[in-house]
Amino acid sequence: MKTIVVTGCAGFIGWKVSERLLEEDINVVGVDNLNDYYDPKLKEWRLSSLNKNQNFSLKTLDISECEPLKKIFSKKNKIDAVINLAARAGVRASVEDPWVYLDTNVKGTLNLLECCKEFGVNKFVLASTSSLYGLNEMPFRETDRTDSPLAPYSATKKGAEVLCYSYHYLCGLDISIPRYFTVYGPAGRPDMSIFIFIKNIDNGVPITVFGDGRQQRDFSYIDDIADGTLKCLQPSGYEIYNLGNDNPVELMYVINLIEDILGEKAVIEFLPRHPADVFATWAHIEKSREKLNWQPKTTIEEGIKKTVEWYLENREFVNSLKSP
Repeated sequence: MKTIVVTGCAGFIGWKVSERLLEEDINVVGVDNLNDYYDPKLKEWRLSSLNKNQNFSLKTLDISECEPLKKIFSKKNKIDAVINLAARAGVRASVEDPWVYLDTNVKGTLNLLECCKEFGVNKFVLASTSSLYGLNEMPFRETDRTDSPLAPYSATKKGAEVLCYSYHYLCGLDISIPRYFTVYGPAGRPDMSIFIFIKNIDNGVPITVFGDGRQQRDFSYIDDIADGTLKCLQPSGYEIYNLGNDNPVELMYVINLIEDILGEKAVIEFLPRHPADVFATWAHIEKSREKLNWQPKTTIEEGIKKTVEWYLENREFVNSLKSP
């Protein structure tokens, strides 16, 4: 039976990827520091489903600390691959506290690459972000320049990417880098717009929209993203793949979908656009279609419906979470 290390296993994407691996009878060693960037109760909720599976084990540690991390990688524990989903996320938050982003996103990735080199783990998947594309023309292609990040978050993810290339070149590691485009879905990050909009609209709390609401995002449903991430485990040498819905929609359209499903009207407070926010994102996904045999299956309408339904089923729990 294969064994795969999934860092950030209590996070949104890490949880879903771990769940999918366990469904395929793969041993998952989950790594997470359970930080309080948002309410840890949501991370514990996600972990509760993973802990029911005997093929899952949790290691509570920080990937920025190398020595504790090395204990997972031993000669007797044969690790077949690493999927690094541990990261400090959040464009605006990275402007306020860039140091923690450097520690987790760059140093943490470096520590994992060192472990792979030392213990003979050849396959490494690094989760990256569409934020790297900044102000490029759309749709964003993997060959676009990504050396002009607009915030420390995207700058540190770029740092992680180029470290991966160095270890591929010097050590022969097989590395795939999926760049995610605005992931959403049930049990998603509570600091993300869709989660906040659903909760606040349902409770009659005003929502904040930065700019005029016409900004576009290539919203990507969690199940599609997890599927693409698992496909990145196949041998590739060194490749970067866009994983997005290939269908950017305006923020106001998403708000209207949520209003229709909840049967409630949003109270909107408009604020100036943050300088670190891009106006639009759009993934060019031909490479992922051709090389990974992957494409998204969930429309924004279907995805929002499933997300709102999860919220309604878990309303009391969601409303008990501390606001980010």
